[in-house]
Amino acid sequence: MNVWLSCLGVYNMAELKDRGTEWLGEIPDSWRLSRIGSVYELRNTKVSDKEYPPLSVTNKGIVPQLQTAAKTNAHDDRKLVKKGDFAINSRSDRRGSCGISSYEGSVSLINTILAPLGEMNPRYYDWLFHTVQFGDEFYKWGHGIVDDLWTTNWQDMKKITIPMPDLNEQEKIVAFLDTKCSEIDALFMDIQSEIDSLEEYRMSIINEVLRCGISGKSKHKEVRFKYIATVKANLVPPTFFLEYPQVSPENITKNTGKLLSYSTVEDSGIISGNHLFYKGQIIYSKIRPNLNKAIIAPFDGLCSADMYPIEAKINSKYLLYAMLSRHFVEQVTLIMQDRVKMPKINQDELGNIGVYIAPDIEQKEIVLYLDKKCAEIDSIIETKKEQLTVLNEYKKAIIYEYVTGKKEVV
Repeated sequence: MNVWLSCLGVYNMAELKDRGTEWLGEIPDSWRLSRIGSVYELRNTKVSDKEYPPLSVTNKGIVPQLQTAAKTNAHDDRKLVKKGDFAINSRSDRRGSCGISSYEGSVSLINTILAPLGEMNPRYYDWLFHTVQFGDEFYKWGHGIVDDLWTTNWQDMKKITIPMPDLNEQEKIVAFLDTKCSEIDALFMDIQSEIDSLEEYRMSIINEVLRCGISGKSKHKEVRFKYIATVKANLVPPTFFLEYPQVSPENITKNTGKLLSYSTVEDSGIISGNHLFYKGQIIYSKIRPNLNKAIIAPFDGLCSADMYPIEAKINSKYLLYAMLSRHFVEQVTLIMQDRVKMPKINQDELGNIGVYIAPDIEQKEIVLYLDKKCAEIDSIIETKKEQLTVLNEYKKAIIYEYVTGKKEVV
């Protein structure tokens, strides 16, 4: 890791001083400090999305609203955004959703729209406002009852203290961060591409071993899912099972058959319809099934109504591998191809999916073989994911260090 990080460069340290603003820490003594309200003014013009195209404020900036995005009938309750404006979502649960708009359009009322004042390089403040530290400071100035309703409005936001390096310094910082972060992003994409290839490789190995055996010389027959497994729908009132573990699709990693996390019914607060499942059953997400979220239950518990508890009539681990195979995923994807909004697979569709089945005596051997092969691949994938984590933290660190002058562009 240190080898490829070192190529990204080390730069001089500036003369620093504590200027009394905690979230900024020490900054160059020569830099001015100001309030956001002295650098931006509020744009608070109500418009209709019939006249101004709807935009979305995301953590990747301001983008045209997707056709699949949730919409309301309140077409006139929108805010005007002009090219060059900075928009930020005022809700804490949308932290990091902000950016400079390249479009003229409209956004939801929950967003704060800012027009630049005076001479500046707006990209400098775009970098500044995307730092984790600014997100924390923005949150501190907010108000609300609970986190997901916590809001920082303009009257508070405009009081936040920010640095004001001179224009020449702003432009140097922007040019540096644009270049360095592009390098980091390119490296990130290369590693992510390697992970994607390894995940494809894992799926291909599973597929070929199920179809042709470990030696590659067998030819296993294909049978319908409904003949080797049964969906055990068992809706129960969750209030009777408050201490039970509760699993939802978000708790399962795609394509791996692994459980990420879980909580009790009481802790999760989700008490709508749930299925009771038992240890050893397969739990499969029927929502967005092409993501292939399935596990063998390690305990008795409850799962969301968006999942199917499944009782295998064959080796359950073999069946799980079959559900993680390319053959299975391709059939599910074909079924889902015309379902854009919240695609789900029903029991009849699931039951008619074809699965390659080895003789009973061979299934255990295949499971042991795939356990070993997949563990080897997963170990490599995990190492690469750790590299992504380090890269992401490094990127956050250099952005903060340069926009606050702790490191100087030379």
